[in-house]
Amino acid sequence: MERRRILLKFADLIDENVEELAALDTLDAANLYSLGKAKQIHDGAELIRYYAGAADKIHGTTLKMSSELQGYTLVEPIGVVGHIIPWNFPTQMFVMKVGPALAAGCTMVVKPAEQTPLSALYYAHLAKQAGVPDGVINVVTGYGSTAGAAISSHMDIDMGQVCVAGTRTFVQEGIYDKFVGRLLEEVKAWVVGDPFDPNVNQGPQVDKKQYEKVLSYIERGKKEGATLLVGGKPLPGKGYYIEPTIFTDVTDDMTIAKEEIFGPVMSILKFKTVEEAIKRGNGTKYGLAAGIMTNDLNIANTVARSLRAGAVWINCYFAFDYDLPVGGYKMSGFGKDMGIEALHKYLHTKSVATPISNSPWL
Repeated sequence: MERRRILLKFADLIDENVEELAALDTLDAANLYSLGKAKQIHDGAELIRYYAGAADKIHGTTLKMSSELQGYTLVEPIGVVGHIIPWNFPTQMFVMKVGPALAAGCTMVVKPAEQTPLSALYYAHLAKQAGVPDGVINVVTGYGSTAGAAISSHMDIDMGQVCVAGTRTFVQEGIYDKFVGRLLEEVKAWVVGDPFDPNVNQGPQVDKKQYEKVLSYIERGKKEGATLLVGGKPLPGKGYYIEPTIFTDVTDDMTIAKEEIFGPVMSILKFKTVEEAIKRGNGTKYGLAAGIMTNDLNIANTVARSLRAGAVWINCYFAFDYDLPVGGYKMSGFGKDMGIEALHKYLHTKSVATPISNSPWL
């Protein structure tokens, strides 16, 4: 009951400090301030409330065994957890990891990305105000090569990794030209600028290293034979801004079709049959999420069952909910975040058996 109360208080404090938290993520990660203030921070608070509701409902079961034994299970926290938070979604990844771990009764070391440490520190401050005891959430800032490596290389740790690959768009040849035309119209209306401006759709890259990495991928795409349809250049002025970039004539063996870019770059690939789209869609070492756009429900269900991805969205995209688990296949990791299933990775199940002689129900 106490754990639930503390988590609910933590969620309330997040809601009370929404402007500060949204501003920190904008300053650090160039996340759109209007989106953070209106949705992302509040969603984080709601996810904490979701796990608060589960915190006092974690229990084992009593089992009827085949001989004169009584069996039951105990569900126990796994202990100390190491969380390494990426820079692309600082708030979401913090609450997705910390929320279920707290509900399960774990202590933790949290290492935010060196580019985006501010909101993690503020969340830890709010958690302490809510009543989380000292030593339960330990935020360690620093570079990945030092602080992050100290966590991930520790001999006592069990490791997992989640990666996102969202740069490939497969379009059926019959609608290809129309799709590209509509997409160009959208890109022309796309506003790049100050992420604190509510009219902006896209902010800058998180830092110089990522900015240069994205530009190098764009150059690689051109050298390998893809057609640069639009964008591809840095924007003038101060800041790590890159034009929205679209490539056509992309083949599956090109670097921009195989690797994660984490920048405003889209590759459009043409296909003929559903079977071809499935095969090529699965032709990647990543498998976190996929989207299907179709008017045919049979095709939607067939493709959803065939794709090797942890989340498949039909006629929508980026559809997350507190109760819906999300996690990867292949190099996109193992285990799940969100939903009750996220609690499982922070808990051990212990089986206990004891003899009972002359029991009337055995």
